[in-house]
Formats: sequence, C-alpha cells, structure tokens
Amino acid sequence: MTAVYEPWDETRGAEIIAEHAKQEGATLVILHALQEAFGYVPEAAIPMVAQALNLSRAEVHGVFTFYHDFRHKPAGRHVLKLCRAEACQAAGGDALAARAEAKLGVPLGKTTADDRVTLEPIYCLGLCATAPSAMLDGRLIGRLDEKRLDALVAEAQR
Repeated sequence: MTAVYEPWDETRGAEIIAEHAKQEGATLVILHALQEAFGYVPEAAIPMVAQALNLSRAEVHGVFTFYHDFRHKPAGRHVLKLCRAEACQAAGGDALAARAEAKLGVPLGKTTADDRVTLEPIYCLGLCATAPSAMLDGRLIGRLDEKRLDALVAEAQR
C-alpha cells in the first residue's frame, strides 16, 4: 500500500479547506484532509485554514504541532511506525527501535536519504497484549521480534 500524493497546489488546497470548513472540529478534519491529499500539511496552508475558520494562525499552528501525525514535509514512500508506549518498551521495544534505526540509517522521526522509508515513533497502537508492535503503511503488526522487524524493514526498502 504505497501512497501517491498530489503536489501542493494552492487552488486544490483551497478546495479541500472549503469542502470541510463547515464540519464540526473542522481544524483537525481539514489538516487530515490536506495531509491525505499532499502527504503533509504545507506551511502555506496554515494561514488559509486560519482565514477559512476565522482563527488565528497561532491557533491552527498549535493544533498542527500538538498532534504528532501531522507532517511538515512528505513522508517516504513507506512509513514504518514503532510503538514507543510503556507496554511495548517493557516487551523489548527500545532494542527493536535501535535495531530499526541502525538498519535504516536514520533516527526515529526521519526519512531515509532515498525517500523510501520514514521511521516514526507512535505512542500506542492499542496492541499492548501483543507488544511490541508496529505499523507499516497502515498495517498493524503485533508480537514484533528481530526477525519480524528485519522483514518489515526489508519490505519497506523495496
């Protein structure tokens, strides 16, 4: 499941904002819709959202920066998220995160130089009973161990 995003276009951004501006919780809905379309929330979209919702830029920026899933730039072709919550840490998640960082050559929160893989921390996937866990391109993986992690990294690098 490789995502294909549109290039940022102000007119398209304005369409997305207008489409969702009347919904309850519109700030979050719009930011998600922008990221779904473009792969990130372009900086130029923040004042557009603020104006459409009669909010300050600071209010929209505050929402954008509060939620960890919103990106400042497009992610890699694949996104590998490793759970960093307590249950996963207790089940060996720290060692697996370090292993993924070493294999990909990037720290958590960064994208490989070839733009193939973005390695992200996530704080709870709800799979505590099968910790440690991960998510690759939206697919949940529980009972993660070195072998399964290595397979995920290899899959993401293809």
